[in-house]
Amino acid sequence: MRILLTNDDGINAPGLKVLEEIATEIAGPGGEVWTVAPAFEQSGVGHCINYSHPTMLAELGPRRFAAEGSPADCVLAGLYEVLKDGPPDLVLSGVNRGNNSAENVLYSGTVGGAMEAVLQGLPAIALSQFYGPGNVDLENQFEASAVHGVETVRKLLDHGIWDDEPYRLFYNVNFPPLPADEVKGIKVAAQGSREGTRFGVKPHVSPTGRMFMWVTGGPQHNPTAPGTDSAVNLEGYISVTPLRADLTAHETLDDLRKCLE
Repeated sequence: MRILLTNDDGINAPGLKVLEEIATEIAGPGGEVWTVAPAFEQSGVGHCINYSHPTMLAELGPRRFAAEGSPADCVLAGLYEVLKDGPPDLVLSGVNRGNNSAENVLYSGTVGGAMEAVLQGLPAIALSQFYGPGNVDLENQFEASAVHGVETVRKLLDHGIWDDEPYRLFYNVNFPPLPADEVKGIKVAAQGSREGTRFGVKPHVSPTGRMFMWVTGGPQHNPTAPGTDSAVNLEGYISVTPLRADLTAHETLDDLRKCLE
């Protein structure tokens, strides 16, 4: 198996090393693992791609490249330059430092990289490691994903739904904020919404008098609805959420046609 890796934390991120270990085991002795990751951190860029300026691509070592762009740019670089002789069988994005549950899905560069892969017709999985009191002081904060990542990806590859719809299914996986031996299992969960958690801005005036704005996040342990992604993570489970890039609210179409057509 040939696997392409990317992330949004950057080419030197510790979570990418975890993902490389997961992918190497999944690919097997005769497989190939290729990495094209951002040269610098790209957290929060979502599914951004660079229209307005070129993206520099640098080869750092065997099958390892850094691109001055977003995760989606990295996937494009991987498919159309690095692996132009033949596409990968699978794209993995992560392992993100921090959760990509609930509303974070919409901002996540990790999810954006996986989304670009499925738009290019390839199976893809985004993986993230939730942080919290249960793992923040561990020597390896990625312990849960490092220990359970291979089994989770294999279960999805062997038993997940992989369709060929125009907007193909892909998967968002979040590992709970716990030591590996306290993880209770896997639960399929819808994307949740944290009560009272929104991004905002904090102004700061520089010594030169210029105004700068720092983006601020909200509390990550606020509850989501029972059975949704963040809720099951906080209960100790790995969440697996099937996603599509189609943003249409299909359940409203018939009623809206009756009102407007």
